[in-house]
Order: sequence, then structure tokens, then C-alpha cells
Amino acid sequence: MRRLRDILREEGIQPRKSLGQCFLGDEGVIRGIVQKARIGAGETVIEIGAGVGLMTEAIARQAGRVVAVEIDPALVRVLERRLGAFRNVEIVAADILRCDLPSLIGTGGGSEKVKIVGNIPYHLSSPILFMMLAQKRLIAEMILMFQKEVADRLLAPPGTKAYGILSVVMDMYAEMQPEIEVPPECFFPPPRIRSTVLTFRMRSRPKCPMRRETSFLPVVKAAFAHRRKTLFNNLRQTGWLDLSEEDLHNRLAASGIDPRRRAETLTPEEYALLTDILTTNKYS
Repeated sequence: MRRLRDILREEGIQPRKSLGQCFLGDEGVIRGIVQKARIGAGETVIEIGAGVGLMTEAIARQAGRVVAVEIDPALVRVLERRLGAFRNVEIVAADILRCDLPSLIGTGGGSEKVKIVGNIPYHLSSPILFMMLAQKRLIAEMILMFQKEVADRLLAPPGTKAYGILSVVMDMYAEMQPEIEVPPECFFPPPRIRSTVLTFRMRSRPKCPMRRETSFLPVVKAAFAHRRKTLFNNLRQTGWLDLSEEDLHNRLAASGIDPRRRAETLTPEEYALLTDILTTNKYS
């Protein structure tokens, strides 16, 4: 933590609450994250929220190319000063949610998939994950820090209170593994919560085959629209399905999924089946 504090003091940087800034300063944790990322010499790594560059520097010593994305102009200047000697580091001053991932990768990424690493702003966890899912074909692995509560939701099994949309969707497209529990004192300023580092190894194809995969996420979102309502009641209020109540009931019956069940009781495999049942004509 001393190194982080020294950099912040020398650069005159005060953490900005509006950006959710809690800087990871524990070098043991930083080394652990980089180790879990298993970065090869020829790989491209995109770091979300590079901060003052402590993890960027550690990644750059192993990766072929690092694209460090940072939204705070003051921190971008710090990164440019601190990491100027690293020829394999590109600093991008931008909001990751406004970035185009293929453009970030550019021609330097070649045909290989990239790795995503970051201590991401906790209030943006869901939008960032949905963004990455939209570009999953470009990603080999993600190693990301989350608020422990969010990590627990991602890993939650069906039938539990924590199980939700991201639990279903991320399990369909990635193998998730908890890696490091990080206490508040590893950050400056220390947050009021504990954190968890998760690894996502992106699947080469969905966990379950689907005839109309593009409908999978909309179906899951529709099912979870109101957690206290039954599956049937949530789905019948989804106008884009364009199904009569009778047709919906028949399709659920054909799937073997009880329409009285609630969204949190269905497995990802059942959601894949439900997607096909609801969005194609082959449901008998």
C-alpha cells in the first residue's frame, strides 16, 4: 500500500467517489490476479480501469500488448508518465462502456482472443458484463474484481435467492471460478465491503445448443421481470413473444416446464430449452 499512497501523494490525486474509485494497492493481490490471468508473452490484455498503473505494469511485464482503459483524465496523465517506458502499453482515455471492443483490439490483436483484466467500478459490474457478453467471441478469459455480494450472485445455484439473470447467462457462456477474496484494507480508500476476484473462461460455444440463441437473453430477462410472479405470468406480459395465452401454455406444457414455477428455479439448461420452445415453431 505504501507504493500506491506515494504515487497518489506525488501526483496530487484524490480518489473520486463519483467514479467509484477505490485503488487496489496490495501488491500481493495484484501479483495474484496477474498470476491467475496466466498471461502469455504474445497475448493481448485489455485492462478496465487502469488507475495509477500498478496492475498495468505487472501485466505489461508478461503480455505482448496491453490496452489500458481509464476514464479519469488525471489518471491518464499519471499513466502516461509512469508507463512511458513500456512500448507494449497503449493508454486509452475513455469510458469502457462507450468503447468498441474490436476497435480496442485493433490489428495488433491478430486472430487470437484477448484477455480482460480489471478492478472494475462496482456500480458498473452488470453493464460491463453485458457489454463483454455481446463481444464474447473476441474474449478468451476475464479476470475481474467484484463486490463479494455480486460475485456470490454470479455463482449462485438455481433455487437460491441470489440466483438471477447474470447467474443464468454467465453460466451459459463462461466457466466461472472464484479466485481471491480481497478485504477492504487492500484498497485506498477502503470500501465498506469485501471483494472477490472471479475468473471467467469463455466457452467456445454455449453450454447448451439453441436454435435461436439471440433470443436467450431476452427470454431470461422476461422470466425474471418480476421475481414473485410465476413463469407463465411474466412471459405472458412480454409483448415481443407475440403468443396467445393458450399458445404460451401449450408451449410450456410441451417443454415439460411447469408454468407455475418461478424464474429462480429454472436451470440454464431449462432456459435454453425454454428459448427454443418459445421462439421457434418446433416445440412438439
